[in-house]
Amino acid sequence: MRINVLLGLSVAAVLLTGCSSSHQLSAAGERVTFTDQQPASGCQLLGNLTGSQSNWLSGAGGESSSLRGAANDLRNRAAAMGGNVIYGATSPTQNIWSSFAPLDSKMTGQVYKCPLDKP
Repeated sequence: MRINVLLGLSVAAVLLTGCSSSHQLSAAGERVTFTDQQPASGCQLLGNLTGSQSNWLSGAGGESSSLRGAANDLRNRAAAMGGNVIYGATSPTQNIWSSFAPLDSKMTGQVYKCPLDKP
C-alpha cells in the first residue's frame, strides 16, 4: 500500500513540475529572429505558426515570463520547420478571466525561410 502511495505522489510531482516549466530556447531556435518588416521577395513563406506557454501552476513568473515562454516555443517550432524569420508576431490580449484563471499564453506569426546574408 505504501509503495502505491509513494509511486502516485512521485508521478504527480513529475507531472506538476512539467506543467510549470517554461519553454527553453533551443540552439536552432536562437537563430530564428522576429521582424516587423515584410520579409524580402527572396524569402519563402513556410506557413503560420503558434507558440504557447502553459501558465497553469507557473503564474509566479508573471505575464512577461509566460509571453517569453510562448515566444521561445514559437522560435523553436519555426526552426523545426526550417524557418529563420518570424514576421508579424502577435499575442492575443489578456481578458478579464486571465486574472482569475491563468490561461495559456500564445504567440502567432508567419514563418519564413530567408537566405542568410553573406559577409
